[in-house]
Amino acid sequence: MSDPAVVLDDLRGESEEVDRLVRDLSDERWAAPTPAAGWTIAHQVAHLTWTDRAALLAVTDAEGFGAEAEKALAAPESFVDDGAAEGAALSPAELLGRWRVGRERLWTALSAAPPGARFPWYGPPMSATSMATARLMETWAHGQDIADALGVVRPPTARLRHVAWIGLRARDYAYLVRGITPPAEPFRVELTGPDGDVWAYGPEDTAQRITGPALDFCLLVTQRVHRDDTALRAEGADAAHWLTIAQAFAGPAGTGRDPQGS
Repeated sequence: MSDPAVVLDDLRGESEEVDRLVRDLSDERWAAPTPAAGWTIAHQVAHLTWTDRAALLAVTDAEGFGAEAEKALAAPESFVDDGAAEGAALSPAELLGRWRVGRERLWTALSAAPPGARFPWYGPPMSATSMATARLMETWAHGQDIADALGVVRPPTARLRHVAWIGLRARDYAYLVRGITPPAEPFRVELTGPDGDVWAYGPEDTAQRITGPALDFCLLVTQRVHRDDTALRAEGADAAHWLTIAQAFAGPAGTGRDPQGS
């Protein structure tokens, strides 16, 4: 995932796919509830708009982002919901316009970032490529919430490779944010992509292994599905435990989703 142009092109493609889901919705449909408790479709788009703005600030004004990050640390349980609620109060047309403008400005800023530059974030600092990957991951995840609310099934694409990669890269963060020491042993992850090819990560000789569909893995690390509702298989106690806490996103530990039928 070292070529920022590839990730940026896929970020644009993912954003356009989510845009197509919402652009023709009535105002009433924008107010439809999504699987995230208390969040409507408008909240989902507002969160993407808010986070794109934060990412643009991180890329263009590190000091200004630092001030915003301090606000987040002062209210870690509410700052995400507050930002989504503020945007959701706008008219759908204005909100959609703000998201389009904001994501294009961020795309332009990341495209112009000098090689080797790193930017502050709510978790570890990020390169331009990592920042674009994180934005793609969030866009896909919140797009999934919107699709679920609309009863739409989105065919998985090769863009999931980016989501899987950042989910694996964030392995230790999922432990640290819960006050747990990460396992010392690396994991082997083998995922079957939408086209049937296998995406493999980590050493082949480790005892901690995870295998299964890439879509299930991506849904799990973005906490859009419960572990029990996936076809993922874990070998080794550490690998099995990680699948119960994995999160690809920065911020407080996520609560995940309940099993279907619970």
